[in-house]
Amino acid sequence: MTQWQLPPKKKTTGATIKKHGKKNRYQRGRDYLPTRVGETKIKNIRARGGSKKLVALSTNVANVAVNGKYQKTKILSVTDNPANSQFVRRNIITKGAVIETEIGKARVTSRPGQTGIVNAVFVEGASVSAKKK
Repeated sequence: MTQWQLPPKKKTTGATIKKHGKKNRYQRGRDYLPTRVGETKIKNIRARGGSKKLVALSTNVANVAVNGKYQKTKILSVTDNPANSQFVRRNIITKGAVIETEIGKARVTSRPGQTGIVNAVFVEGASVSAKKK
């Protein structure tokens, strides 16, 4: 079912606002497609102006920044997610989620549902166990 990003129907006082036009295509939203841990699957979506958005449906690779340098590492699982505690159980990756990688824990800084990739920063306190190649 289509989601709509429409202006409010009520004023802050509680009075109703008269409708002054019909729904337009640019006011449509879209359903939430969660990014899960698994084999990489990316979906292309047309955005406004004909540009493209890449929606990561699932991924198992993250670019982790360690001491200013990026390493491509494998994602093992999601350990913490302040957005929703149920996302940890379902292994859903969002911005701000803490993921377990091969080199340790990392916090996601990108939006995988908007950009199609997972960028993260290494969380202090965990040791880097993998050697650089």
